[in-house]
Amino acid sequence: MSSPTPTQSYANHAQSIPGFLAVGIVLILTFIAGIVNMYQSWGDHQRIYSASLILILSVCVLFVAYFGRTFALKAQDRAIRAEENLRHFVMTGRLLDPRLHTLQIVALRFASDHEFVEMAKKCAELGTPPKEIKQAIKNWRPDLYRA
Repeated sequence: MSSPTPTQSYANHAQSIPGFLAVGIVLILTFIAGIVNMYQSWGDHQRIYSASLILILSVCVLFVAYFGRTFALKAQDRAIRAEENLRHFVMTGRLLDPRLHTLQIVALRFASDHEFVEMAKKCAELGTPPKEIKQAIKNWRPDLYRA
Protein backbone atom coordinates (compact mmCIF):
# COMPACT_ATOMS: atom_id res chain seq x y z
CA MET A 1 0.00 0.00 0.00
CA SER A 2 1.46 3.37 -1.00
CA SER A 3 1.52 6.31 1.35
CA PRO A 4 -0.58 9.36 0.47
CA THR A 5 1.11 12.23 -1.33
CA PRO A 6 1.91 14.94 1.22
CA THR A 7 0.34 18.35 0.73
CA GLN A 8 2.94 20.87 -0.31
CA SER A 9 2.73 24.61 0.19
CA TYR A 10 4.97 27.67 0.37
CA ALA A 11 5.49 27.00 4.07
CA ASN A 12 6.83 23.46 3.64
CA HIS A 13 8.19 23.20 0.07
CA ALA A 14 11.86 23.74 0.93
CA GLN A 15 13.84 20.57 1.53
CA SER A 16 16.58 20.14 4.05
CA ILE A 17 18.80 17.07 3.90
CA PRO A 18 20.48 16.47 7.28
CA GLY A 19 23.21 14.26 5.78
CA PHE A 20 24.15 16.93 3.24
CA LEU A 21 24.35 19.54 5.99
CA ALA A 22 26.45 17.23 8.18
CA VAL A 23 28.90 16.51 5.36
CA GLY A 24 29.13 20.24 4.62
CA ILE A 25 29.98 21.00 8.23
CA VAL A 26 32.63 18.26 8.28
CA LEU A 27 34.15 19.63 5.07
CA ILE A 28 34.31 23.16 6.47
CA LEU A 29 35.84 21.91 9.74
CA THR A 30 38.40 19.89 7.77
CA PHE A 31 39.32 22.99 5.77
CA ILE A 32 39.72 25.04 8.98
CA ALA A 33 41.79 22.27 10.56
CA GLY A 34 43.92 22.20 7.41
CA ILE A 35 44.60 25.91 7.76
CA VAL A 36 45.50 25.53 11.44
CA ASN A 37 47.76 22.54 10.66
CA MET A 38 49.47 24.48 7.86
CA TYR A 39 50.05 27.46 10.17
CA GLN A 40 51.51 25.25 12.91
CA SER A 41 53.71 23.39 10.41
CA TRP A 42 55.05 26.49 8.66
CA GLY A 43 58.58 26.34 10.11
CA ASP A 44 58.80 22.53 10.32
CA HIS A 45 60.20 21.09 7.08
CA GLN A 46 59.13 17.57 8.02
CA ARG A 47 55.45 18.50 8.43
CA ILE A 48 54.98 21.20 5.79
CA TYR A 49 54.48 18.75 2.90
CA SER A 50 51.71 16.75 4.60
CA ALA A 51 50.08 19.91 6.00
CA SER A 52 49.99 21.54 2.57
CA LEU A 53 48.67 18.34 1.01
CA ILE A 54 45.84 18.13 3.57
CA LEU A 55 44.94 21.78 2.98
CA ILE A 56 44.99 21.43 -0.82
CA LEU A 57 42.90 18.25 -0.72
CA SER A 58 40.33 19.82 1.62
CA VAL A 59 40.00 22.80 -0.75
CA CYS A 60 39.56 20.42 -3.68
CA VAL A 61 36.87 18.41 -1.88
CA LEU A 62 35.04 21.64 -0.99
CA PHE A 63 35.07 22.63 -4.67
CA VAL A 64 33.89 19.18 -5.77
CA ALA A 65 31.00 19.33 -3.28
CA TYR A 66 30.06 22.85 -4.38
CA PHE A 67 30.22 22.07 -8.09
CA GLY A 68 28.39 18.77 -7.65
CA ARG A 69 25.50 20.57 -5.97
CA THR A 70 25.36 23.54 -8.32
CA PHE A 71 25.64 21.42 -11.48
CA ALA A 72 22.81 19.15 -10.31
CA LEU A 73 20.58 22.14 -9.54
CA LYS A 74 21.44 23.78 -12.88
CA ALA A 75 20.44 20.57 -14.71
CA GLN A 76 17.18 20.45 -12.73
CA ASP A 77 16.48 24.10 -13.54
CA ARG A 78 16.95 23.37 -17.24
CA ALA A 79 14.58 20.40 -17.04
CA ILE A 80 11.98 22.47 -15.15
CA ARG A 81 12.29 25.26 -17.71
CA ALA A 82 11.65 22.78 -20.53
CA GLU A 83 8.73 21.14 -18.68
CA GLU A 84 7.06 24.45 -17.90
CA ASN A 85 7.64 25.70 -21.45
CA LEU A 86 5.88 22.57 -22.73
CA ARG A 87 3.11 22.99 -20.15
CA HIS A 88 2.56 26.60 -21.28
CA PHE A 89 2.66 25.57 -24.94
CA VAL A 90 0.05 22.85 -24.41
CA MET A 91 -2.23 25.33 -22.63
CA THR A 92 -1.78 28.33 -24.94
CA GLY A 93 -0.08 27.25 -28.16
CA ARG A 94 2.83 29.58 -27.33
CA LEU A 95 6.11 29.20 -25.50
CA LEU A 96 6.72 31.05 -22.25
CA ASP A 97 7.56 34.74 -22.48
CA PRO A 98 11.33 35.08 -22.99
CA ARG A 99 11.40 37.86 -20.36
CA LEU A 100 10.88 35.21 -17.66
CA HIS A 101 14.18 34.14 -16.18
CA THR A 102 14.87 30.62 -14.98
CA LEU A 103 14.25 31.21 -11.26
CA GLN A 104 10.85 32.75 -12.04
CA ILE A 105 9.93 29.68 -14.10
CA VAL A 106 11.17 27.39 -11.33
CA ALA A 107 8.82 29.23 -8.95
CA LEU A 108 5.91 29.15 -11.43
CA ARG A 109 6.03 25.34 -11.57
CA PHE A 110 4.10 25.28 -8.30
CA ALA A 111 1.11 27.15 -9.80
CA SER A 112 -1.96 25.08 -10.64
CA ASP A 113 -3.05 24.88 -14.26
CA HIS A 114 -5.87 27.35 -13.54
CA GLU A 115 -3.50 30.12 -12.46
CA PHE A 116 -0.30 29.22 -14.33
CA VAL A 117 -0.87 31.06 -17.62
CA GLU A 118 -2.09 34.30 -16.04
CA MET A 119 0.68 34.26 -13.43
CA ALA A 120 3.33 33.66 -16.09
CA LYS A 121 2.03 36.64 -18.06
CA LYS A 122 1.97 38.94 -15.00
CA CYS A 123 5.40 37.80 -13.83
CA ALA A 124 6.91 38.51 -17.24
CA GLU A 125 5.37 41.98 -17.32
CA LEU A 126 6.21 42.94 -13.73
CA GLY A 127 9.46 41.02 -13.21
CA THR A 128 8.08 39.44 -10.03
CA PRO A 129 10.77 37.85 -7.81
CA PRO A 130 10.54 34.04 -7.33
CA LYS A 131 9.70 34.32 -3.61
CA GLU A 132 6.72 36.56 -4.35
CA ILE A 133 5.57 34.23 -7.13
CA LYS A 134 5.47 31.29 -4.72
CA GLN A 135 3.67 33.35 -2.08
CA ALA A 136 1.03 34.46 -4.60
CA ILE A 137 0.07 30.93 -5.63
CA LYS A 138 -3.40 30.05 -4.36
CA ASN A 139 -3.66 26.41 -5.51
CA TRP A 140 -0.27 24.82 -4.94
CA ARG A 141 0.89 22.14 -7.39
CA PRO A 142 3.47 20.02 -5.55
CA ASP A 143 6.90 19.19 -6.93
CA LEU A 144 8.15 16.29 -4.85
CA TYR A 145 11.13 15.39 -7.02
CA ARG A 146 13.41 18.43 -6.70
CA ALA A 147 16.69 17.71 -4.97
